[in-house]
Amino acid sequence: MAALAYDGLCTFEFGIAVEVFGLPRPEIPDWYRFTVCAIEPGPLAATGGFQLIAAGGLAQLRQADTVIVPGWRGIHTPVPESLIKALRAAHARGARLVSFCSGVFVLAAAGLLAGRRATTHWRYAAQLAAAYPDIRIEPDVLYVDEGEILTSAGSAAALDLSLHLVRRDHGARIANQVARRLVIPPHRDGGQAQFIDRPVQQEGAALAALFEWMRRNLQRDLPISVLAKQARMSGRTFLRRFEEATGTTPKDWVINERLSRARELLEGSGMAVERVATECGFGSADTLRHHFRTRLKLSPKRYRDRFELSA
Repeated sequence: MAALAYDGLCTFEFGIAVEVFGLPRPEIPDWYRFTVCAIEPGPLAATGGFQLIAAGGLAQLRQADTVIVPGWRGIHTPVPESLIKALRAAHARGARLVSFCSGVFVLAAAGLLAGRRATTHWRYAAQLAAAYPDIRIEPDVLYVDEGEILTSAGSAAALDLSLHLVRRDHGARIANQVARRLVIPPHRDGGQAQFIDRPVQQEGAALAALFEWMRRNLQRDLPISVLAKQARMSGRTFLRRFEEATGTTPKDWVINERLSRARELLEGSGMAVERVATECGFGSADTLRHHFRTRLKLSPKRYRDRFELSA
């Protein structure tokens, strides 16, 4: 796992990479080996008035399985040709490439996002679309996973993408463990649409309580009428407030939560698929399989075979 460092380094995004992937975690087997690669000779100036000296340079990227671009020094600032070549070479040999926030402009400049989905901070989405019309930009999500190329939205969304990577590599239990260490939720609801120039809603506290109630009652039927009553709102007001707060519908939110619970059970328990479906509120194994194939692109059995925790 290699994080790039550059003059004008985005300190917050870089710090997320270090905090999630660079800290020793001896309690977790096969944790990441982390290094920092400077794209130019140091010392490098970082946002906040300090300097950084990296352990190595671009040559170290040849050994990296994952390369993180933690922001960029300016969305209109040219990307050095040496960095473009190094990223293309890393991609060609199968390395996973990850950008945080404005770091997407580096991957775009290298031509690695053409024809792909990607995201960035909502403030930069229009500029990215104008500069690179061949990228399918999703401005409202927290991150986009295109397999070997992943991009996050602005700033703190790098945490969401980082936990997603941990979940992909080590499973839900380990991702939840890391999230607890970071004192953040393992999965945030909705996308960055909820952060775009909107005042904080008075119903925020009521919805926060509702989310917890819904998680405790995933086995129940959760129609809009029941949820609106629990939130003490009319049906129309509830739907509007819910979508403003989460960027999604109650139905999709519940499906995602049920899938998350099902993944935990498939990874960490020996329950039969039929019982997992019942425990999570899907009702039948066929419904569970349908949602797994639709949203995760694999069956519950294949998911368990891939991610089941060893004894």
